[in-house]
Amino acid sequence: MEKPPIKVVIGAGEFRNNPGWIHTQEEELNLLDESTWQRFEHSSITAILAEHVWEHLTFEQGVQAASICYHYLKHSGYVCCAVPDGFFPDESYQQIVQIGGPGPKEHPAASHQFVHTYHTLRKMFELADFKVHLLEYCDEDGIFHKNEWYGEDGVIFRSKQFDPRNQGDKLAFPSLIIDAVKR
Repeated sequence: MEKPPIKVVIGAGEFRNNPGWIHTQEEELNLLDESTWQRFEHSSITAILAEHVWEHLTFEQGVQAASICYHYLKHSGYVCCAVPDGFFPDESYQQIVQIGGPGPKEHPAASHQFVHTYHTLRKMFELADFKVHLLEYCDEDGIFHKNEWYGEDGVIFRSKQFDPRNQGDKLAFPSLIIDAVKR
């Protein structure tokens, strides 16, 4: 009898919009501490979802975290990763997501270490040997691009697809979203 797929949300916070997934916080499953991953076998996880987590890591830490995820994913398993988009052309958005955040240390963005563009996020995962598919992102000219993706593969709330702030013609708070697939 085949085991059900293991799907994990990293840094779930208040978002519990992926029923059937294992929702974790940093204390339970730390991207940079492989000892916290020992509850899983190598090559046992089908999918990992991380919504607005990787921007809290330096580039080097991001590569390290991607490498740890790679070890625990099954062949063709994936990381669905969403971060603030460094190419989104809105000054107030960029003020909120900037490195170090816009205000006091209690602000969620206060621990931001990196503002990604699709170039940097793709490179980070490619260095860990993933094949990267861009799902939602802005290009260098600030033009938004969206490729088809499905909520059953992991819901990213802060997306064009699911965030009520982003419905219609105007984006208010998009994310740069990728699928990084284990080769």
